[in-house]
Amino acid sequence: MRLIDFIPKPYSKTLDNGSVTWSSPSNIALVKYWGKREPQLPENPSISFTLSACETITKLNYTKRENNGNFSFDVILNGEKKDAFKPKIDTFFKRIEAYIPFLKDYHFIIETQNTFPHSSGIASSASGMSALALCLMSVERSLSEVEINELFFTQKASFLARLGSGSACRSLEGPLVVWGAHQEIEGSSDLFGIKYPFEVHDNFKNYQDVILLVDKGQKQVSSTLGHNLMHDHPFAQERFKQAHDNISALKLVLEQGDLDMFIKIVESEALTLHAMMMTSKPYFILIKPNTLEIINKIWSYRKETGSKICFTLDAGANVHLLFPEKELRNVLKFISTELVAHCENGNYICDNIGLGANEL
Repeated sequence: MRLIDFIPKPYSKTLDNGSVTWSSPSNIALVKYWGKREPQLPENPSISFTLSACETITKLNYTKRENNGNFSFDVILNGEKKDAFKPKIDTFFKRIEAYIPFLKDYHFIIETQNTFPHSSGIASSASGMSALALCLMSVERSLSEVEINELFFTQKASFLARLGSGSACRSLEGPLVVWGAHQEIEGSSDLFGIKYPFEVHDNFKNYQDVILLVDKGQKQVSSTLGHNLMHDHPFAQERFKQAHDNISALKLVLEQGDLDMFIKIVESEALTLHAMMMTSKPYFILIKPNTLEIINKIWSYRKETGSKICFTLDAGANVHLLFPEKELRNVLKFISTELVAHCENGNYICDNIGLGANEL
């Protein structure tokens, strides 16, 4: 697909008003995307587990108006008007206007809610932007005389979501999604995410993710700033090569069900992400003492029990515990006895991998 393929022909239908609702989940990267170029294109490919319970539900209400050259919309989060979110949506609309040319023809009311707590360390921009992109694609499908098939619908929604939040393009499908061109994955693209196209071993079916909320405060470093730190990073090119190599290795791991190698790749990726931030200019340390306590206890638990539990991290202090479903009872006991003391107010979220977004 090319950029021009996402620019629609003139719409033949008109809509005076209506509404559409989508739910879309967050995701957690196994091989991390860190570093981007304009417009919202990844410097390296990434692969993620799609989550299930941690999702955003967005209802888009639209009413026809006279196009006065401006976007017109309101954002409502959990029943309350949130003008603070408007600049981010306005930037998103500017980026996608060429591909969604009806944006200035309607007043939109964007009603959104998350199934997880705000500032919980879950990537709400991924779930939120993907849900909004899907709603806009539903409106376009209603306006278009030409039939929009499901493949194109999903690809364009992922393409649009990427322009709001890079990782959002990985939230539409599941259980595994690849974003970024990789020579061993046919159809992979920098423009949108694709469902992982290869067979996955039963060991990774219904994998679990428990998010330990070490620090629920506002992010110390914004995603945009963090990615920009890679522009002149002395280790950037080697990191981008490492991500390509790790996806190649993970391809074999997922096929063969090699849980030990899965652990090595996923934990190395998490620590590499933070190593890149610690060696950037300016430099940042986003992990907290309790993050390190949890990691060391995971390593001890794994050595003592033979468990296949592992951790991954996003650009923050919270810890994602990944493990096979058959270990759920034992891991929950481990969390309650050893790890919950290192969580802010004892908070954690239980989730598992899912299949992506749904129209409601």
